[in-house]
Formats: sequence, structure tokens, C-alpha cells
Amino acid sequence: MMAAPYYGGPAPGAAAAAAPAPVAVVSPQFCAPYVVPLTVTKKAISLSDGDFTVTDANGAVVLRVKGAIFSVRHRRVLLDAAGQPILSMQEKVFSMHNRWEVFRGDSSNASDLLFTAKKSSIIQLKTEMDIFLASNTAQQVCDFKIKGSYFDRSCAFYLGDSNNMIAQMNRQFTVSNVLLGKDTFGVTVFPHVDFVFIAALVVILDEIHRERSD
Repeated sequence: MMAAPYYGGPAPGAAAAAAPAPVAVVSPQFCAPYVVPLTVTKKAISLSDGDFTVTDANGAVVLRVKGAIFSVRHRRVLLDAAGQPILSMQEKVFSMHNRWEVFRGDSSNASDLLFTAKKSSIIQLKTEMDIFLASNTAQQVCDFKIKGSYFDRSCAFYLGDSNNMIAQMNRQFTVSNVLLGKDTFGVTVFPHVDFVFIAALVVILDEIHRERSD
């Protein structure tokens, strides 16, 4: 398994942005003690859902996404730079809230479930999603929440319903990206927060937004 991307030291002001406690949903090894800036790039038109990459501040690929275009459950697998599966994500069939289930590795067994994510309400003008850890079987109160506008690629990730932000994302607009048909946005993962967990949420956000645009 890979470790967190290395940038030669903590980012300026990283300590001030630290979460109240480590957020290690996938693994503690994906939590860095400093801000982790990532760039997510996706081709606007793709023949294989493999054109979704996550790079670090040095431009090195740290994560990739693969999946099947003609998949009933829209299954996606998050891979590390070496091509090893870290997480598998699949949409729950017949879910009114676009519910997604995320499992460890390439599994889809209930025993490997890590968390589920769903829209907070069926009809939305702005993006709002609730995330529940596998241990939260009642799912009455969410463990994490996403708020913002994925259409504008501007969202914030929070601990539950609190104001404690653990990550944020914003669109990176360049003329070259438009000409090349690429959608690029930056994701800032706060200190001691699992960057693979945040990347998986970004993938799910993209899938839900694409469904709404179809």
C-alpha cells in the first residue's frame, strides 16, 4: 500500500488547518501531518472510464480510477500509482438518493464495507451529501457532510454537521484544459485527514453530477 504523497515538508499554515482528531477512514498511512494539495483531472469525453487521475503537487500520479461504461451499478475502482486496487465504489440499485457503497480493495462484500454516501435530499439546487461510516448502522446522524456546488467544482467537506472543515475543492480553469477537453480542479486535504477517503468522495460526486446532467 502506498503512503501519503511527499512534498518535502509541511505546507505553510498546515498546523492551523488540522482536524480536531485524525480522520483515517481507509488507513492512517493516508493521513499526512500537513496539508495535501491534489489535482484531479478528467477528460470531458472518454471511451473508457480510466481517464480520471489524481496527481500530487509535483505532478506525479498517486491515484487512478477505472470502471466499465456499460455497468448497471456504475462500479468504479480506485487504484494507486502501481495499479493496485485500494477501494471499490458502486451505486446502490434503485436508490432514490443516489446512494453509493464503498468497499476496501476490489471487494463488494458487506464485511469489507467502509462507508456509504448519499444525497441529503432527492431534489437539490446545491450539492449536499451525507456520508456514513460502516459502523454507523442506524444512519440517523451523518459522520461527514459535503456542501457546495459540484457543477462549479466548489465544495467543502465537513466532520458531520459541524463547521469543522477537513477538505475543500475548487475548479482550476485554464484555456489549455478547455482546448484539450479536460476538467481539472484542485483538492486541498487538511492535515491528519485521509486523502484517499476524500478522493473517493470526489469520484462519487462526479458520478452523481454526471447522472444529473444526462
